[in-house]
Amino acid sequence: MLISASLSAKTKEYYLTLQNHVFVPSEIVIPANTKVKLVIVNKDDTMEEFDSFDLNREKVLFPGKKGHIFIGPLPAGRYEYFGEYFPNTARGTIVVEANHVD
Repeated sequence: MLISASLSAKTKEYYLTLQNHVFVPSEIVIPANTKVKLVIVNKDDTMEEFDSFDLNREKVLFPGKKGHIFIGPLPAGRYEYFGEYFPNTARGTIVVEANHVD
């Protein structure tokens, strides 16, 4: 039953909120070598684009909507991200730890 086994394994979700052109929290810690889902809620009334050269990801975030991206598995390290439209305030880091425990 490969199908039922894959449905029972749930990808860990981490939440990020964009409010007043600031990502909160500005730092998220995730485990190394694990695929995770980053759920981003845009509480602003303007569009933003989550962008990360380190993660090779970008995602348009519509006003008042929720979006998500999958990241990983990643080696331990620090991965920067920013908002393309408000890069001076919408900034953050994903810290990937080898011995991270939720």
